[in-house]
Amino acid sequence: MFKKSLILFIVFALVSCHATKSPIVTTKKAASKNTTYSKKTKQVNSRKSRNEVIESTSRTVVTNDIVGNYVLQYKDIAMSNMKTYGIPSSIILAQGILESGAGRGDLAVTANNHFGIKCHSDWTGDSVKHDDDSSQECFRKYNKVSESYRDHALFLKGKGRYASLFELDKDDYKSWAKGLRKAGYATDPKYPDKLISYIERYDLAQYDALVLGTKYVPMENQNTRVVNINSRNDGYYEVQKGDTLYSISKKYNLLVEDLKQKNKLSDNTLSIGQKLKVN
Repeated sequence: MFKKSLILFIVFALVSCHATKSPIVTTKKAASKNTTYSKKTKQVNSRKSRNEVIESTSRTVVTNDIVGNYVLQYKDIAMSNMKTYGIPSSIILAQGILESGAGRGDLAVTANNHFGIKCHSDWTGDSVKHDDDSSQECFRKYNKVSESYRDHALFLKGKGRYASLFELDKDDYKSWAKGLRKAGYATDPKYPDKLISYIERYDLAQYDALVLGTKYVPMENQNTRVVNINSRNDGYYEVQKGDTLYSISKKYNLLVEDLKQKNKLSDNTLSIGQKLKVN
């Protein structure tokens, strides 16, 4: 009888012990904490990210970092074309940004067409159909982006209606932008203003100066500044007020993603005085 009572007591104690454990509650609290962190992270990223809608042959949403990386990726081709064909690098890059949605637009992705050039009667290469002013219009297709850049230059040089552009100064991007619209490159009345805006916001005229061998003086309203030699120390850059990852990457000829990888950054957040590895 005593043994049976002892066994029953032990069983009752074990059951009571398991019943008081609460692993589910602990898991829920951990999940709640993670959810809160996730929301905060999204809010920070939302404040730092600057979205922009580019209306070209397709409607494309990009950030300033995407546009900045586009410039860094194609600036050398633009400068080479300026030397060969006489078209300002700033105009080439600004048109590329606008017409291709900084490389993210439908035609850029499917056809490597970065300038929205339609087939026309003299085109014998590959083509794609795309809705633009009319439904399913014919657009040129290229094997690689550099072919699109070269064809853009040949297109402007080969069409008589653009001849007056080549009489303009190569560093007069405003007249080039207005001349393109006047010659019929685009029907949008705001086309020149859009090109000029990209040139001035992303410091594109500096590439004209590099080709021409002239001194470039940055505009007061642009995001980038001349590098302060005191801000640089043994391959590191100290973040100043107003700096962004894009502006710093451009100073040191880096891609934003490379700069983030060098410094193990998970987002675009910077703080004044922060030291960034730049080489």
